[in-house]
Formats: sequence, structure tokens, C-alpha cells
Amino acid sequence: MTDPWVALEPGADPAERVRVLRRAHETFTAVGTVPRPVRPVVADSWRRSARAGVGPDGTASVELSDGDLGAYRAEHPLAPVMPLFRELLGTFAADGEHLLAVCDAHGRLLWVEGHRATRQKAGRMNFVPGARWAESAVGTNAPGTAVAVDRPVQVFAAEHFIRRVQPWTCAAAPVHDPRTGRVLGAVDITGGDGLAHPHSLGFVQAVARAAETQLALLPPRRPAADTPELTALGRDEAHLVVGDRRIRLSRRHSEIMVLLARHPEGLTGDELLCALYEDESVTPVTLRAELARLRRLLGPGLLASRPYRLTGPVASDVAVVERRLQTGAVAAAAAAYAGPLLPASQAPSVVRLRQRLADGLRSALIARRDPDLLADWAHAPWGDDDLEVWRALAAVRPTASVRARLAALEAELAAPAPWSRPAAR
Repeated sequence: MTDPWVALEPGADPAERVRVLRRAHETFTAVGTVPRPVRPVVADSWRRSARAGVGPDGTASVELSDGDLGAYRAEHPLAPVMPLFRELLGTFAADGEHLLAVCDAHGRLLWVEGHRATRQKAGRMNFVPGARWAESAVGTNAPGTAVAVDRPVQVFAAEHFIRRVQPWTCAAAPVHDPRTGRVLGAVDITGGDGLAHPHSLGFVQAVARAAETQLALLPPRRPAADTPELTALGRDEAHLVVGDRRIRLSRRHSEIMVLLARHPEGLTGDELLCALYEDESVTPVTLRAELARLRRLLGPGLLASRPYRLTGPVASDVAVVERRLQTGAVAAAAAAYAGPLLPASQAPSVVRLRQRLADGLRSALIARRDPDLLADWAHAPWGDDDLEVWRALAAVRPTASVRARLAALEAELAAPAPWSRPAAR
């Protein structure tokens, strides 16, 4: 075979290959070895699937539906190129009784379109919008594996890890942010054995490249031009973009802006005092002086008083994470979470908000049981000693390094505190 990413070499008998692959799949699920002629890309994917705890008789779960799915799709960076996907792949999918599918960077299907009868058949295995087809959730499949290995890939019949998916063949290619190189998701064509051809893989790869070219021509997605943007996650001093100005706020001004952005109705002086200061001896004069300095920094018209309030909406990274968590878009929320909110702040209301946001996200990650998302949190500075997350990660990805880190954390927990040890004589 000249191209290891193509499922069938020229002249291969599809029916015979299916029989061989089914025997190989049964051998792997029974004893864990991968016999020939399973391709290396598939063998590696089977092993990752097994390590993630995927069972051959599993099924995909639908995570987003109705309004939640619509809201998530509307703000996804691949939404602007859906017309291009439909133009280039839609007719081919409909005429060939195939499906056009687009997933996000974590394997969640955002759009599934094409031949009506094929959509209905695919629906019986939950190949539907809102379902999670990450490799770590449903094993080897073209869209999930494409984002896992960041390569165009074709998956033929019994190369799929889950048995109910084995009647299908699919080809997918990742789509990248042309500015950062980050994987945004993948475009996929799914159907019958006829797709096990080099042309289908080349086709989706060309479509993915066309989408990246179009994304490069689009202006960066931002809120309305007159909407200030506040960035406060993972930094002690927030950044505020107002028009063409980028303002670095002091720690106190950062706290004030975070609180006022969350309370568009405004806060009285007494409410702000309680929210910002643990020390009850701080006087209203001190707060008024801080607000006067902030008003001069922001410029005219943005900060009003009686009550203290922002005169228009302010977009914030905190609100993005909260909104995505509320719609169940856990992977997208994790991607937007750059770290704890103003981590050095001791302002009572900021401390509560920081803890609530972190707890909400980590609880969602633990419930999701996705090894990649859990690993991202565990290896971040704020998750290095998070025992619950490491336990959750060890349950779904019990590698030697994960088990070793978990053992070290549990040993630290079991060790007596220094002040409780008897003094040496």
C-alpha cells in the first residue's frame, strides 16, 4: 500500500478485506493484539480506544440538542464556512447517498447533512448533530480520529472500533485556524464501501484546505465594534479593549470591572465596598477615589454612578465560560478557560466567583470522563494537585505516569501534618 492513510490499496477486494478485518477486530478485543493486515493508524487508534475504556458494543451519546446545540453552533468558528462545505460536499453526499458531517475539535458532531434515508440509518447509531464521536468516546472513526491525530484519515468498515459502526466507511480531514494553527474540528464524508477510495480522502482534504483559506480571508470574530472586551482569566491584572485602545488595569480596577460587568444593573457604593474589601474600616472615600481614577482611565461615557454601572455591555471571557457550561458545551468551556479568575485577588466577591467558576468546570470535566479534557486540567498549574481530577483521569487513562502522580498526591494526603508529629528528642 503506497499511502497508509488510505483504507484500500488498488485492486483489493473490499469483501475479503472486511472478513479479515472482522477477524482481526475480534482478536484484538479478545486478547489485545493486532494482527496483520490492520494499518498502523488503525492499530494505534484501537489501542487508544481500549485505553480510554471504549467497549466494542458501545454507542455515541448525544450531549447537545435543540436550543443548546443551536447556540453552540452559532458561535463556533466553523459556522462561517458551512456554506462552503455544503457547496463542495453537500451535492456529492446527497447524490451518492452519503452524509456530510462537521465536528468540533473534541469530536462533537455539529452538522450532519445529506441523503435522507442515509441520515435516518445513521441516526440509529446516534451519528447525529450534538452527539460526541471523539475517539475517546466511541473509538476509531474518521472524524474523531482525524482530530485525535491531526491528519486526514479514512476508516473502512470493520476498522471502526464499535461494531455497530462497522457497516460504514468514512473519510475526514481536520480544519485548522489559519492564524493560530489550532484544530477547530474536522469535515467528514460518511457512507458505504464506495468511499474506500483515495479520491474520497483527497476530496475531504481539499475541502478542509479550502475552508482554511476562506477562514483566513475573514476578519477575526469579535463582538460589535463598540463593545468593550474584558479578559480576566488566568491573569492578576485584567486587560480591557475599548475601540482601538488596549488597557492594562490595576488589580483593584480589574476587580471593579469584573464585578460591574456581571451586574449591568449597577451596584451601590455600599455593595461595592462589601464586594471588594474584607476590611470593614475601608471608607467610601477610598472607593470613590478608585472609581474616579478608573473613570479617567476608561475615558468619558463608559462608567456611570448612582448606582455605579457600565453604560453598555462588556464582553468577558468569564461570561464565555459560564455560557458554554450552561449549554453543556464542556469542551468549549474548557478551551476558553485560561486559568483562575484574577488568581491573586482577595476581594470577597471575586474569590467566590473564581471558586464557583472553577468548581463548575472541574465538576463538568469529572462527569464527562473525557481523558483528554481531564489531562489538560490535571497538567495545568491550577490542576497539578487536584486529587479528584487525578482520580478521574486515572480511571479513564491509567498510564504509569498518571498512576504515579495519583499515588504521590494520595501519599501527601495521608501523611500527618508537620505540626502533628511528635517533637524529636
